[in-house]
Amino acid sequence: MKLLWMLAALYMTYGLAMVWLHPQFIYPFGPDPFDARGWQQEVIGDRQVAMALSAGSEDVATLFFMGNGGALAYFTYTLDAHVAAGRTVAAMEYPGGGGIPGKPSERRLKADALVAYDWLRDRHDGPIVVHGYSMGSGLALHVAAEREVAAIVLDAPFVKMCELMTRASWLPACWMPGVQKWNSARLVPRLSASVLVQHGTADQLIPMSVGQRLVGLMQRAGLDVTFHAVEGATHNNLAGQAGYQDRIDTFLSRAMK
Repeated sequence: MKLLWMLAALYMTYGLAMVWLHPQFIYPFGPDPFDARGWQQEVIGDRQVAMALSAGSEDVATLFFMGNGGALAYFTYTLDAHVAAGRTVAAMEYPGGGGIPGKPSERRLKADALVAYDWLRDRHDGPIVVHGYSMGSGLALHVAAEREVAAIVLDAPFVKMCELMTRASWLPACWMPGVQKWNSARLVPRLSASVLVQHGTADQLIPMSVGQRLVGLMQRAGLDVTFHAVEGATHNNLAGQAGYQDRIDTFLSRAMK
């Protein structure tokens, strides 16, 4: 019995430590600054949100939210897919990564994402598409639930990030106070735009079955959802696979009609 109490105490200590430390695992942001040619960078609003903008010739603009690599320099394949199609692209840079000052959190990033949308809307009259990669899928869905968007593009999305934390830590993260939950499931009833989901069959960080669960939730909510299983793609090379841009272009061409 004494051993059981000791093990229970150790588990509780571990849990408390992870509540304190888990943001370091959610936001392992990289330091590399984004300096791609043809992009302008601006810090906007009272919240000092860092944005990168590439002006395009088409009527459609894409608001892009990257994954938790946390530096736009790591997402050039995705950005280039939209630029090559002629779309205006606005990408939010995250505090704590890519040389951007500040400390990230779910609350801060979601508030910043709305500022980013409002800034883009003020300067762009045409349709706005939100595109989120991995952690950025949570931001794209948050914006789509709070603002008017023409379409939603998701790469390797999750249902609840806290479920992924549970799998990695053996802790009931979704039930623990103080844990940043990132619950995309609760946003689904507030969505109305068509959705494209691409997910790699070899994704081990966010298994494809997780993305398929989210698709199922959306379909049951009556949303128009297109799902593509990208054969052999992992979590980190999804955007570099053949057909990535074509699938986005085809989806958006249909969604804009």
